[in-house]
Amino acid sequence: MRCLVTGATGYIGGRLAPRLLEAGHEVRCLARSAGRLRDVPWAGRTEIVEADLSEPETLPAAFEGVDVAYFLMHSLGRPDFEQLDREAAKNFATAARAAGVRRIIYLGGPEPPAHERPSAHLRSRAEVARILLDSGVPTVVLRAPVIIGSGSASFEMLRYLTERLPAMVTPRWVKNRIQPIAVRDVLRYLIGAAGLPPEVSRGFDIGGADVLTYTEMMQRYARVAGLPRRIVLPLRPLSPWLSAHWVGLITPVPNSIARPLVASLIHEAVAHENDIAEVLPGPPPIGFDEAVRLALGKIRDADVETRWSTAAGLNPSAEPLPSDPDWSGGSLYVDERSRPVQASPGELWRVIEGVGGENGWYSFPLAWSVRGWLDRLAGGVGLRRGRRDKHRLRVGEALDWWRVEEIEPGALLRLRAEMRVPGRAWLEMRAEPDGNGGSVYRQRAVFLPRGLGGHLYWASVLPFHGIVFNGMARNITRTAETSGGRT
Repeated sequence: MRCLVTGATGYIGGRLAPRLLEAGHEVRCLARSAGRLRDVPWAGRTEIVEADLSEPETLPAAFEGVDVAYFLMHSLGRPDFEQLDREAAKNFATAARAAGVRRIIYLGGPEPPAHERPSAHLRSRAEVARILLDSGVPTVVLRAPVIIGSGSASFEMLRYLTERLPAMVTPRWVKNRIQPIAVRDVLRYLIGAAGLPPEVSRGFDIGGADVLTYTEMMQRYARVAGLPRRIVLPLRPLSPWLSAHWVGLITPVPNSIARPLVASLIHEAVAHENDIAEVLPGPPPIGFDEAVRLALGKIRDADVETRWSTAAGLNPSAEPLPSDPDWSGGSLYVDERSRPVQASPGELWRVIEGVGGENGWYSFPLAWSVRGWLDRLAGGVGLRRGRRDKHRLRVGEALDWWRVEEIEPGALLRLRAEMRVPGRAWLEMRAEPDGNGGSVYRQRAVFLPRGLGGHLYWASVLPFHGIVFNGMARNITRTAETSGGRT
């Protein structure tokens, strides 16, 4: 079958597309920017169509000739995510029906009991499910609770809270029951649903083998990870809002995403039926401990396919860097530095491509750390997103508070800032041959201010640039010279 995957730049979609290919299907990926999928290993085996679910006129070409369409996008992290997802679902459903798509598949969230007021996150997921089920196209909705897998937002929350806090005061929802499911089982259901007969058009609860409280999940994670038993003290007054801020400070997940996720945990997330086993027979889902063991193994082996942060950034429509040296669209502040390097361009490039994450930024670690904490306190992403792979980067993926905007292997790395600043910022690093067997390192920081606050911001940080950016250029070149480019 020909399968259309939306959200292929995200956590689930980025894993589903290659597995659909392995199952023998043709895959077409819908993306706002084709460049975001340029560097994924399976890109050459798929058709990538540029379209936007918020712009209906761009969709007919993407849906033409499609048998199965996967709706895997969401706007979590945006203040207007409910409205954005509602419009996207309506446009998706209309385009699928007009193109004669035979099946829609949607990965949603659990339905809370009817007597409880759902969180905004779960309310939005349920609304999208209704829109798709009412589309006139046979639709399968898979209602998944917490997904356990290397790089998932829910797993990162659990992992960092448990590893960093041997004792913690927690809100009441840690006593709620959850039926976590491994990402591999979610993917198996998503692929299997493509072959269901047209008369199957409904929602299904999916969950793993274990029903646990969040406290039990933390204790069992600690046991699998070889950590001492955690001390957990539930505190009644600790609201979801305060919990989200605490999660935002302790884990890599920023407040904008932690808030709706935490708000959803006030509801129990347990499957109320297991009808999926009748229509998609197969091995039962694996248990929580095994899911954690597999996820930790992927992290340990640096084999994390996708992460929650690979999804579109907080400002997915950000314009590219104004690259014309004579750009005349307004004020543009630039800090440029270059240094000769007694190492080959290839050795220099290995250091450039390895920046960030555990490798750091080669300059004034305290200043970077303080700036990261300030960004977290302001509700930004901070530095804790790290990197997916210690040595290799791809266009579109997150790197601490940056987003990889462009890579020319061996030559150029361009990063776009996703920290909270009154304007837009980029950082470029280049490796160029010097004609004598060595190389030249070129570094450029660019800031496009927004309003008076942007100009004041640049003026306030300008005194630090000589320390931070000069030290960065010096230490990157020194590392390339002394370690042969190994980071």
